[in-house]
Amino acid sequence: MMRQQESSDDAEDVSLFDAEDEGPRRPKKKKIRHPVACFFHLFFRISAIIVYLLCEFLSSSFIACFVTIILLLSCDFWTVKNVTGRLLVGLRWWNQIDDDGKSHWVFEARKPSGKGRRASSEAESKIFWLGLIICPIMWVIFVFSTFFSFKPKWLAVVIMGVSLQGSNLYGYIKCKMGSGKNLTSMASSYLGRQFFKTAMKKEDSEEP
Repeated sequence: MMRQQESSDDAEDVSLFDAEDEGPRRPKKKKIRHPVACFFHLFFRISAIIVYLLCEFLSSSFIACFVTIILLLSCDFWTVKNVTGRLLVGLRWWNQIDDDGKSHWVFEARKPSGKGRRASSEAESKIFWLGLIICPIMWVIFVFSTFFSFKPKWLAVVIMGVSLQGSNLYGYIKCKMGSGKNLTSMASSYLGRQFFKTAMKKEDSEEP
């Protein structure tokens, strides 16, 4: 069952890689439960990047390449925003404008199932977040490469890639931050937990 929340201030705080932070009392679930969702989470965004990189070899028509990339980016935006986020990490977001013209972030967060366990697995969570973060970074790199290679006709394409995939990244980060936390504190907390786990494992291995 999904719980609707009207603003980021009331957001449920969910760790970046859910299954990694469930603690030693809960076994990690590494199995991919939604293979189709995982496939399409990566398919559209990776396909858009491949078409962009190989468009000059695939077709001599700029319009055909432009339309193909925009369609792939649009399909990716809709799929990640409405399907894969809900299935893989139990989150969904959108932004709405009220009658007073104020912008409100709205998202749903899946409640933990019985005994406090999450429905998403460690593998699905990593696939979701790594795909969500890496691909927008690639499009940012393409923006700079467009300037340096003097190909301004591609600028609209790469900006569209940054806008659509960056919007999904920003929306899901807003979901994950929750309770008014900023991104820096969330990252510091995550890195601190990872360092503590590494230190504990090293200490256990050194014991006779």
